[in-house]
Amino acid sequence: MLAPAAPGAAEQEYMYGESGGRVRVLRYHYLPIHRWETLCYPGAIVPRIKEKKVRVLQVPFLVLALFWNLFRLLPDYDVVHAHWLIPQGIIQSFFGTPYIVTGHGGDVTSLNKRLLRKLKCRCIEKAAYVTVVSDYLKERIRELSPRTEALVLPMGVEKERFSRRYYRENFFGQGKAKVVLFVGRLAEKKGVSYLIEAMKQVDAMLVVVGEGPLEKSLKEQAKEMGDRVRFLGPKSHEELKAIYASADVFVVPSITARDGDVEGLGLVVLEAMSSGVPVVANDSGGIRQLIRDGENGLLCEEKNVRQLAGAINRILKEDALSDAIREKAYQSVRDYDYSILAGRYLELLDRIVL
Repeated sequence: MLAPAAPGAAEQEYMYGESGGRVRVLRYHYLPIHRWETLCYPGAIVPRIKEKKVRVLQVPFLVLALFWNLFRLLPDYDVVHAHWLIPQGIIQSFFGTPYIVTGHGGDVTSLNKRLLRKLKCRCIEKAAYVTVVSDYLKERIRELSPRTEALVLPMGVEKERFSRRYYRENFFGQGKAKVVLFVGRLAEKKGVSYLIEAMKQVDAMLVVVGEGPLEKSLKEQAKEMGDRVRFLGPKSHEELKAIYASADVFVVPSITARDGDVEGLGLVVLEAMSSGVPVVANDSGGIRQLIRDGENGLLCEEKNVRQLAGAINRILKEDALSDAIREKAYQSVRDYDYSILAGRYLELLDRIVL
């Protein structure tokens, strides 16, 4: 796996799966002063630039570094799987090695004007296969390139990694209060400001996990609610096990951002479902693919604070509804287990190589 460097990350390492497989990770530098390499993490490139405009100056260096490393490494490989149309997919399209490109969300729905649109279409049409993480993104690919039939192959979840067994009594120090949980980047499309507003109509504690460009403004918005809103900052997957399992309801208040960026799928939804937590979410982007309203979760309109508060209150007050949704949701996750989705990707790679 080839990925951009980040301060504190090893230039080369191996990641091991529970089944015994391993992946070699190579991280390439794109600036001479390595501590300045902050364009890509945490989060994604576009939100990072929005957070600090000066980061746009790093983009040409990232593109050139990726191009050079692909030029150097590709002779040793038979096929490439490029994640994100921009910049990975576009750059890969200038090489002869066959490739799969996967669209995850904002790389498909935003930055679709003039030259970038042409380059994205070129990337899509030269790919051996185009995959996306939701039906919503499949339609957006069709708008970019009507001749392309993208395959819907979601990014999955390691179902056994998250479980209700990690539940901890009074984990958040909430006492007898119920806990509403949000996990994600604190960026515009996540809609956290609407969730904070909705919590004024909910008798519970809101726990926010994550960081991002809107963190300061969201904390300012939540001040008037005192200790009913807690910001925990970013957490590791290991820490998230107990955080998910110990909440009473998980909320995904996502919206369509001003630049068109939306949720591609919403992997946090799968993690929460695996943890046995009922989910309330906005009907935004690819989220509808995961949630069937009233069956394995509750869906709300984007930016509808009153409806969002009402759905949260239903989960917190109606035990029968909460239990039914929890059971259906756990069953839904089976289709998104890593083992199943990895097999589908392996089939595509075999078709290219064999």
